Amino acid sequence: MQVSRASNTPPSLTARKPFQPRTSAKLRAPLAGAGLFVTLVLGLGTAFAQDAASSSVLFENVRVFDGKADALTEPTNVLVEEGKIAAISAAPIDANGASVIEGAGRTLMPGLIDAHWHAMLIRSTPEEGLNNDAGYTTLLAADEAKATLMRGFTTVRDVGGPVFSLKRAIDEGLIDGPRIYPSGAIISVTSGHGDFRHQWELPRRPGELTRMEELGVAMIADSPDEVRMRAREQLMLGASQVKLTAGGGVASPFSPLDASTFTADELTAAVEAASNWGTYVTVHAYTPEAIERALSVGVKVIEHGHLMNEADAKAMAEKGIWLSTQPFDESFEEGVTLPEDSRARLRQVITGTDRIYGWAKQYGIKTAFGTDILFSPAMAQLQGHMLTLLTRWYTPAEALAMATGTNGELLQLTGLRNPYPGKLGVVEEGALADLLLVEGDPIANINLVANPANFVVIMKDGKIYKNTLPTN
Repeated sequence: MQVSRASNTPPSLTARKPFQPRTSAKLRAPLAGAGLFVTLVLGLGTAFAQDAASSSVLFENVRVFDGKADALTEPTNVLVEEGKIAAISAAPIDANGASVIEGAGRTLMPGLIDAHWHAMLIRSTPEEGLNNDAGYTTLLAADEAKATLMRGFTTVRDVGGPVFSLKRAIDEGLIDGPRIYPSGAIISVTSGHGDFRHQWELPRRPGELTRMEELGVAMIADSPDEVRMRAREQLMLGASQVKLTAGGGVASPFSPLDASTFTADELTAAVEAASNWGTYVTVHAYTPEAIERALSVGVKVIEHGHLMNEADAKAMAEKGIWLSTQPFDESFEEGVTLPEDSRARLRQVITGTDRIYGWAKQYGIKTAFGTDILFSPAMAQLQGHMLTLLTRWYTPAEALAMATGTNGELLQLTGLRNPYPGKLGVVEEGALADLLLVEGDPIANINLVANPANFVVIMKDGKIYKNTLPTN
């Protein structure tokens, strides 16, 4: 068998035909220059570093965590071809021409998935995001997207923010970053969670958009018709799911935590719009009132839910409703920068963390892992650490499965709106090849995932974005 040895150089991105708008001859030259500039600024390293690499990669002598099981496999070989896992075998795999990565008994596992992320809202505060140039904010998010990928998170479910251009740039190979399942703008009501307007912008003038809405951070909808329109707009822009805020929140400048915002008719309008497109609605909701109203109209995913009651937990389990929640604890309060009234709300939310995970386990609620880190690049570096906090309620294997295979199941709710058709979060034949090679056994020591240095190889879509192993 003839093979080439993998180096630290990641393989080339699949060639794509660039978007070519129709322009007049006078405009073509400056536009071409602008496109070259963007490519050089955003994609220089990726485009040139990956050109010469093989499209096939063979991982030899690895122990596999498949995203579901509670133990690693015996030494195994895994072949990746054309962005998918082509073969898994304990016997040698004949892969002529493949680049070989000698695992030496290290752990091969699925890339991590964060089910509650805000790619555009990490590096900027709300005030900065509204006042900065949109291009600058996007460049900040692009830098954070690369950092997210380098933390081992190969996929994020983005539940609020103007992320469509960032997603496109990643998908086209201009910049490095995770797969993004976008919701687009948060849909809220006047004074609801996600309404970051200033009071001087009131009263609202029908037919006019505020700066927040023009940027696509959040859209205000105060009737069923407006909700329907705003949901359809996000779907038109490329949303894979629709996000509404059904109650108050921690970072809300105006809405109390106990407030219920959308009416049942308004929520129904969103559910109908999303269902007509073959996808679903997820809602931000902490309290029983907000959760129960959402469940009554067909919402499929509850974000957070920390203040729910036991009856809500039972109802979610019986109806097969997903809980996408976060292991908030006291350390989370210490790391965020919030005004005191928001910190008080956060403390109230934290009191419910132990209760919801207990009910999730007791009643078998389908539970996804996310972080919901906002406005703090320092906290974003703790993305993997937050996964380790799940071991207060789950075994390390169960926690790892939640952030891989289980989150991958949640992503399938998008149906035909799935921007990345195929299985994610698992190591099995035919699955998309988003993989991490870990220095050590994360089931025996889950703290390994908190330190990205332990990911010696990071692969997304069959392409290597990090390889710190010695060159053979």
